[in-house]
Amino acid sequence: MKHFLFVVFLCFICCNNSSTKSVAKNYSKIHDEALAFCKENNYNKDFYFLVDLSIHSGSNRFFVYDFATKKVIDKNLVTHGSCDQFEENPDKWEKVKFSNKLDSHCSMKGKYKIGKRDYSSWGIKVKYWLHGLEKSNKNAVDRVVVLHSWSAVSDEEINPKYSPLSWGCPAVSDDFMKKLDKKLQKTEKPVLLWIVE
Repeated sequence: MKHFLFVVFLCFICCNNSSTKSVAKNYSKIHDEALAFCKENNYNKDFYFLVDLSIHSGSNRFFVYDFATKKVIDKNLVTHGSCDQFEENPDKWEKVKFSNKLDSHCSMKGKYKIGKRDYSSWGIKVKYWLHGLEKSNKNAVDRVVVLHSWSAVSDEEINPKYSPLSWGCPAVSDDFMKKLDKKLQKTEKPVLLWIVE
């Protein structure tokens, strides 16, 4: 009887562990569209940045995708906006809300051109201006929604804990920003950053 109960217990543990594992998303259509966009608009065709804000903020959701190898070559955590300036947002940690509205503190989805490298008062003191290319993010510059680092963002996954909230900026860890900064400084053509949900 003890042996039987032990086997049942093991089966229960194994089944539960396999069911709770997250299934990797298939971004192949997004990657293909990103490459087509980069070719058409004379952007960098070596890599681009994909941010999937539908993923838990304590899990890696900022991806550096290499077009040649067709692989994600780096990934890390990234913040999303609190979106609580004009209304209460009790689910702000769990679910991202999007708005292009000025001063909303919301995230904005869509394609961005990564612009000029500039000084930041946050993290490693470097930021990159983000130029929204769609109706959903055209106010990025006016809102000062930029790519920067923040020492409060972990360099490793912390799920089920959440990353801190921003005022709409995709903020990453200091160490990850150093890697991004090195890549961005090496390219002469603009780099695409695409925020999806």
